Amino acid sequence: MSKRCYYEVLGVQRTVGEADLKQAFRRHAMKSHPDRNPGDAKAEERFKEIKEAYEVLGDPGKRQRYDQFGHDGVNGHNGGHAGGQGFGDLGDIFGDIFGDIFGGGGRGRQARRGSDLRYVIELDLEEAVFGVEKEISYPTRVGCKRCKGSGSDDGKTQTCDTCGGHGQVRMQRGIFSMQQGCPHCGGTGKIIVTPCSTCDGAGFVEDDKRLSVKIPAGVDNGDRIRLAGEGEAASGMQAGDLYVEVKVREHAIFQRQGNDLYCEVPIRFSQAALGCEMVVPTLDGEASIKVPEETQTHRLFRLRGKGVKPVRGGATGDLICRVVIETPVNLSSDQRALLQQFEGTFGDDPNKHSPRESTWLDAARTFWNRIKA
Repeated sequence: MSKRCYYEVLGVQRTVGEADLKQAFRRHAMKSHPDRNPGDAKAEERFKEIKEAYEVLGDPGKRQRYDQFGHDGVNGHNGGHAGGQGFGDLGDIFGDIFGDIFGGGGRGRQARRGSDLRYVIELDLEEAVFGVEKEISYPTRVGCKRCKGSGSDDGKTQTCDTCGGHGQVRMQRGIFSMQQGCPHCGGTGKIIVTPCSTCDGAGFVEDDKRLSVKIPAGVDNGDRIRLAGEGEAASGMQAGDLYVEVKVREHAIFQRQGNDLYCEVPIRFSQAALGCEMVVPTLDGEASIKVPEETQTHRLFRLRGKGVKPVRGGATGDLICRVVIETPVNLSSDQRALLQQFEGTFGDDPNKHSPRESTWLDAARTFWNRIKA
């Protein structure tokens, strides 16, 4: 992949002075330093990129070679002289070619735009199911208000001397001849005469951006909402996009699986044995389920249409209630006596009232007999 322009990495113009260059480096390095972003691999890569850019632009000799020949001027190549002996790495050469075709490396006139951004928004389950409007704030590059993103204090520009206003320069690498974005004007063909005093000619400034985001009903974990033009601004270019990624918090009662909601309903064993009618919560109110007598634990009861309506359309899911029989605790002496009396009524044939226990005991005997054999 083609490297980004070092001036773009540091957010400065090619005419930037030494003091402003150092200030820009410190600002970006502090923002992306690994110590301030523990465990963030992307921030670590940005910090390495910022450090590499300053090591070149902060050295007058390297900067001169970079301005004349681009990355090749500081990577040990011959700087594009015709008949040079070194072709460099073929992967780098073809990477530059395909990078220009597909807009890689931020060079050339076509498909130049600011960087896309990602924002993770946390929602309660109810907000994800029914939709919500949220205010978000995030640090980014925003267009400079003083120069309206042009980077120029007075709107005046002049033709780039390097490319003659074409925005492209031809490079010769051995037998290869190719055309790429002008490293001096960044592919625009124009040079700003008087850089904006607010943004130093960058066309953008670092700031916190606030947005109101409409979350549609039915979104789930991992869903993304694209907000065109709300990403990073870039001098003289279209801003990137903002991708808002949804993360749904765990709910105290419900678990979502696809478009269905699940919940556990605790009941006493007397209710399960005799049957009862129970009121259960739903996301939009209450509903009742009839528990028949002799209900066993983990039996499922389905409430149609009480789940989630999918964001991309389709039938609304169901609410599935799983009953869980609870063993009573903190028994009084009277309750304990009643249970002992109840247990005594089973007599010598308890399996008559516990069909699952009988089946389980038969399976256990078969298993042990097989092991002993």
